Amino acid sequence: MTTLVTGATGNTGRHVVAELIRRGERVRALTRNPAAAAGRLPSEAELTEGTHTAPEKLDAALDGVSRLHITVTAGLAEAGPELVRRAVDAGVRRITVLWGGGVGPVEQAVAESGVEWTRLEAQEFMSNTLGWIESIRAEGVVREPYDSPSAIIHEADIAAVAAVALLDDGHAGRAYNLTGPQTLTTRERIAMLSRAVGRDIVLVPITHEQAVERLTATGVSREDAEYVVGWYATPDDAATTVDDTVERVLGRPARTFAQWTAEHADRFKEPAR
Repeated sequence: MTTLVTGATGNTGRHVVAELIRRGERVRALTRNPAAAAGRLPSEAELTEGTHTAPEKLDAALDGVSRLHITVTAGLAEAGPELVRRAVDAGVRRITVLWGGGVGPVEQAVAESGVEWTRLEAQEFMSNTLGWIESIRAEGVVREPYDSPSAIIHEADIAAVAAVALLDDGHAGRAYNLTGPQTLTTRERIAMLSRAVGRDIVLVPITHEQAVERLTATGVSREDAEYVVGWYATPDDAATTVDDTVERVLGRPARTFAQWTAEHADRFKEPAR
């Protein structure tokens, strides 16, 4: 059987592809640019051109697919329900959906699809730390408005849970809250990253409005930017409380932030360009 993975080259999607292939599964990786993706994904993956925000063009990608992994991204709220409908019509019988931070149109469509589904309610990703690369390389600083606590999760653990839910029985109809094994503030994360990189890194506070403007400058809508920055201003209990779901599903402890920093430290050491 074949699994279609949307967002296949993203921070989480590429791990989903790799984990499924590691388990001996056939994987079709959906990407806007198969040529560019070829060097980023395992050679065993079947690359197919397309985007989940244009489901009307995915008939070929869905042909012969029995499982589907959806990553909810900006722009999917309108197209997502149509993607789910077309997937079910094409014969998909098991879906995992990595939520967008709430139960929106896509998550609801998956829950009402009539097939087996698992919702992955991951809290903050460790890979969000990659957004600090340029300021650390150039100045040795991180600019954030809040020293927020967060039970951040390694993106590979999200992918591992997705693979289990796609391939193994017993996960249908579940909404899994996913966190890492410890709650860390922004300053604590910076201190751990500083040790891994081998240089001093300083937190430089900015205002809420400056953080919003920084996001809108990248093309994010003001509404979405306010939501993201507001999440850091007042994170809810699910985001700040360690949950053992990863360990229960995988049968091993969740990866730590220290492991993540060791894996990515070199990316923060490169000279600014």
